[in-house]
Amino acid sequence: MAARTLASLADVPVDTLAAVRAHRGVRGAPPGAEALAVVGIETVLDLLTHYPRRYVDRTVTEGIGDLVEGADAAVLATVRHVTSRRTRAGRALVEIDVFDGRGYLKCTFFNQAWRARQLPVGTEAVFSGKVERFKGRMQMTNPLVDLIGDRTGRIVAIYPESEKAGLSSADLADMVAEALVVAGDVVDPLPDDLRAAHGFAGRGWALRQTHFPDTMADAYAGRRRLGFDELLRLQLVLVLRKRQLERTASGIRHVVDGPLVERWLAGLPYELTGAQRRAIDEIRSDLAAAHPMHRLLQGDVGAGKTLVAVAALLTAVDGGHQGALMAPTEVLAEQHAAGVGALLDGLKVPAAAGTLFAERPLEVRLLTNRTGAAERRRLLAALAEGSIDVLIGTHALLTESVAFADLGVVVIDEQHRFGVEQRAALRDKGDGTAMPDVLVMTATPIPRTAAMTVFGDLDTTVLDELPPGRTPITTTWARGPLEEAAAWERVRAEVATGRQAYVVCPLVEGSEKVQARSAAEEVERLAASELAGLRLGLLHGQLPAPEKEAVMAAFRARQLDVLVATTVIEVGVDVPNATVMVILDADRFGIAQLHQLRGRVGRGAAQSWCYLLGEGLSADGEARLGAVASTTDGFALAEADLELRGEGTILGTRQKGATDLKLASLRRHKKTVQLARDVAFALVDADPGLAHHPLLVADIAALVDDDDREYLFKS
Repeated sequence: MAARTLASLADVPVDTLAAVRAHRGVRGAPPGAEALAVVGIETVLDLLTHYPRRYVDRTVTEGIGDLVEGADAAVLATVRHVTSRRTRAGRALVEIDVFDGRGYLKCTFFNQAWRARQLPVGTEAVFSGKVERFKGRMQMTNPLVDLIGDRTGRIVAIYPESEKAGLSSADLADMVAEALVVAGDVVDPLPDDLRAAHGFAGRGWALRQTHFPDTMADAYAGRRRLGFDELLRLQLVLVLRKRQLERTASGIRHVVDGPLVERWLAGLPYELTGAQRRAIDEIRSDLAAAHPMHRLLQGDVGAGKTLVAVAALLTAVDGGHQGALMAPTEVLAEQHAAGVGALLDGLKVPAAAGTLFAERPLEVRLLTNRTGAAERRRLLAALAEGSIDVLIGTHALLTESVAFADLGVVVIDEQHRFGVEQRAALRDKGDGTAMPDVLVMTATPIPRTAAMTVFGDLDTTVLDELPPGRTPITTTWARGPLEEAAAWERVRAEVATGRQAYVVCPLVEGSEKVQARSAAEEVERLAASELAGLRLGLLHGQLPAPEKEAVMAAFRARQLDVLVATTVIEVGVDVPNATVMVILDADRFGIAQLHQLRGRVGRGAAQSWCYLLGEGLSADGEARLGAVASTTDGFALAEADLELRGEGTILGTRQKGATDLKLASLRRHKKTVQLARDVAFALVDADPGLAHHPLLVADIAALVDDDDREYLFKS
């Protein structure tokens, strides 16, 4: 069969394999398209990239007689006896005796009646699980079962099976063999010299060895090459986007040594950290360049990102332009408006050179969906004629009616909550002749390898210092009644000294399906029990906007002692007088959320405490709570989160195709991530539109839409 690209197989439906199966003389009908669709397989490419999850070396097998009690093991054996019955409690119980030629092993399955149908006498399979001893016999309880058919004397690939689809590992292996016939001699998009320099196998060989390896070393070599390909595809898209923006987009050469920023910095009542100074210098260098800035600013909770962002916005104003700051929620937008307004209070905008106008007060305004119609009309008119210097808001900034006179710098907070399209919509509100500079911020630290993959088209600045005077937060995982009682005592003691506290619940109202404490119920319970006599307020996302603002205003004004809330306070809420955070049912939150919530306290010089209330009902839950209790380092927690949850949760939906990492791992293959990025830069810088690498263009075309494709591959 003729050679073809791997990407072209995305257009070949799996139904095509029926003819190949008949030609090979394989008996039995292949699984239908409907069954394959259950596991996400619709094309030949889907099938070839449905990789084995592990391998069984049938040339060297582990015998049942060699099993050790308490160890995890996998044995290849044949079913000799099957019984199926119901226990007194009504549960299905299937017991199977398997034999490997040297010994017997008992496999017991609870609530899996279908195993009796799957494993009739004579079935050969791999049984994997923890070895136990029961009544003198070795056994496994609810082991994993891999049906492998009659493939003997070789290394067998074990595929993820799907009982729902009726697919076994043997079924999938047969179909992959047929898919490889259709694929033929897959052409390799990597240049020969690059492949040789880094010791990569050819793609066609790698594909065959990944599915049908001759040796275990060959299997790993094949997976290494295909995993690199996954990472290179993503990095090429990101690097192409970055370089095209630098080459083709016209930016604003901002005045970076104007008087406004220097006057503001000189008037601050505290010294900047070294990290803040470095960040401001990097941003100024970007703003002075002819191409638009596209930079990610990430830092831990409390690292001072807002101050750096304000310096960028003031640089725009210094040159006669406007700035915009977009936040994902009204609470955060209002918090930014209050915080930025306080930072810039009393600051005057210098008169433009050559004009008769005197300096004027710098104008900062807030626009959200709850801004009244009359006020909105006045605000939009002022914005369009240029008398508003900095506009802060939510998604409301994206509406067509919002028109800037001369937008120079855009800051987007909590970038992960916005899509690429929303960011582009705000950037496009420039005057049409020059693109505004964009600074995106995140208070959710991202491991370096993930940042290179998720935000690879952005330059990255990291704030890795906390301002002086911050006292570390003492975090306690309260697992029982005595420790919970200590948490409430701490709240009462801090309130008695004039401080305030937060109590965070996972739900707004109670749920019969979820056993978790709700904010609405908990505020009433606490007012009648542990926190009786204190002034309690309730805040959650379902409250009308005026009520939310009134509650937050009362808390900031110290008219409330304790704020009982949902995760609506996760980001942006800044009340330095609050020193205690109590998180209920903490095992229901992720690591990043817990860290963000904890960051609502410890925002002043006073000692602060965070209490995590929850049992940790699962191994992952225990690991999350243990990690958060052990450190306040957001970057260390981000690494722990990546290890626990995998890259999908960090990659999210920002980069199309990013969650298609099937073999590559950001946490296990850090050197390969860096290599893919280095190779992508080398290829694109030598050949900007990849005109001399049409096979690479075909390889990554599926990751971009038509408009993006035309833009990225311009040389």
